[in-house]
Amino acid sequence: MTPTTIRPARPDELDAVGALTVEVYRAGQLAPEEYSVSLADARGRARHTEILVAVDGQGRLMGAVALVLNGGPYAELAESEDEAEFRMLAVSARSRGQGVGTALVEECLVRAREAGKRRMVISTGDNMHAAHRRYEALGFVRTPERDWSPLPGVTLLGYALELAASAGTQRR
Repeated sequence: MTPTTIRPARPDELDAVGALTVEVYRAGQLAPEEYSVSLADARGRARHTEILVAVDGQGRLMGAVALVLNGGPYAELAESEDEAEFRMLAVSARSRGQGVGTALVEECLVRAREAGKRRMVISTGDNMHAAHRRYEALGFVRTPERDWSPLPGVTLLGYALELAASAGTQRR
């Protein structure tokens, strides 16, 4: 297994983050054309979120996620100041099965706790069964009242994790 470092994205990595996110979402048939523009715009995302990346020992991009701590245009589910969310989680095909996605999610949880958030909320495609199992294994529970549809034919399922109840995830 390749050693993985999770850290904030550098400005010179943002174009690669956008390209990776589009590639992953298109491969999973999760990106209608109109959404691909938003997925590709990691520079715009970085103005309103914290972009975290996973890199291997040679500094190669393995994955990325956008952490939304304080509302703004990228908050889709967070309804109060004590909620955070993460979006646009993407792991490269060559890095799958190495715990990269889980490591990115765990870092989001750590940072949300450090920011004083009480709950992490997310949405995920209704057909992303492997992701559902991973989130549930991390302690997320379904919140059907937060399910929504951003586009015709696209259903996103809501999940939430009470951060105080999952305090086992701490910075290493």
